[in-house]
Amino acid sequence: MPLNLHAHQFRHAKASHWLEDGINIVQISRLLGHEQLETTMIYLDVSLEQKSDALSTLEEEDSREIPKKWKGSGKTLADFCGVRPIAT
Repeated sequence: MPLNLHAHQFRHAKASHWLEDGINIVQISRLLGHEQLETTMIYLDVSLEQKSDALSTLEEEDSREIPKKWKGSGKTLADFCGVRPIAT
């Protein structure tokens, strides 16, 4: 065990592991005894795996599978939304 290891580092690591295991941030805050959620947010880092998982949910602009409902129907977006021009 490293000589320069502190109890604070154990708290930080445990909080991060709880988050990775799916425990709610509010529950983690209470387990750590924090009065404010912002204090707990300082402890927690987003892991590379979490960043990768989040980024993998994004769609590429060119490969979107859901077509825009208003395109290709011969109508404009204003027609689709039911917006009518004001008569002059």
